[in-house]
Amino acid sequence: MITEQQLPLFANGYELSEKELLACQNLAKALPNINHRAKAALAGHRSSNIKGRGMEFAEVRHYQQGDDVRSIDWRVTARTGKPHTKLFVEERERPILLFVDLSHSQFFGSQLLLQSVQACHIAATLGWHTVQQGDRLGALVATETDHVELKPKSRRHGILQLISTLNELHQNQLANIDNDDYQPNHVFNACMRLKRLAKPGSLVWIISDGQNFTPECIAPLTELKRHCEVKAFLVTDPLRTGQLELPKQFSLPIKQGKQKTVLTRQSYKSWLNSEQQKRQQFLSLMQQIHVYPNSIDAGKKLSEQLELLRQ
Repeated sequence: MITEQQLPLFANGYELSEKELLACQNLAKALPNINHRAKAALAGHRSSNIKGRGMEFAEVRHYQQGDDVRSIDWRVTARTGKPHTKLFVEERERPILLFVDLSHSQFFGSQLLLQSVQACHIAATLGWHTVQQGDRLGALVATETDHVELKPKSRRHGILQLISTLNELHQNQLANIDNDDYQPNHVFNACMRLKRLAKPGSLVWIISDGQNFTPECIAPLTELKRHCEVKAFLVTDPLRTGQLELPKQFSLPIKQGKQKTVLTRQSYKSWLNSEQQKRQQFLSLMQQIHVYPNSIDAGKKLSEQLELLRQ
């Protein structure tokens, strides 16, 4: 039995609230700053490989015609007798884009949280961390019926639009869990949108249970990977990974999205094998584009798994 004390702050495990996503700001403070080299041509807080005017000193070289006289290093000039100028590494910000998969398959939970709730906690924590580093935050949140694009925004505008969108779509998915009206290949369509939304040099985080990724997704993700850094989190559940202790004999009704079934000791092994194959298909697909997801368990608080977010 899950007690209130075991749940994350403001969470009940199956619904989502803006308060619990705002509370993820505290988790983000425990994550280290990530010093990635930026490729995007925007001023900000990431060191680029382009030398020019900026905040971070790079090197001293001989003065050349056309150099800014304000950058002359007078100490080196006096010591060598020849004019030298300072060069700086130009600071650039890096857009961070979150691809949050809120398909109905994520609305499953055997302990503590629904996988969909854990996925939103991951997204909010990464979002707050992006804001703390001074980068711009955007997102693509996908369901069977909706694809909401959030263009990268700086400061708190990016995280607040993310929190509002996650909360609204999660509520809609819970309310329409039995709705059969949805787009086929919705994750593939989302990958196509993601490819267009992500600007070159962006860091893209994929947050999903992987169940709706198909081999067709490889093409847009491969193209995305050519110009962006891509990382991923696989959201799991203890029952789906075989980590939940069960009695010798049981009859366990479960619901996966719109599908309902009853698991027994005899049928559980076959069901577990099917779940493992779905996860392995997603992992294999990611490996084809040289992305190696970390698994986050929905049966544990995210605060107990922060090491996986630090990698």
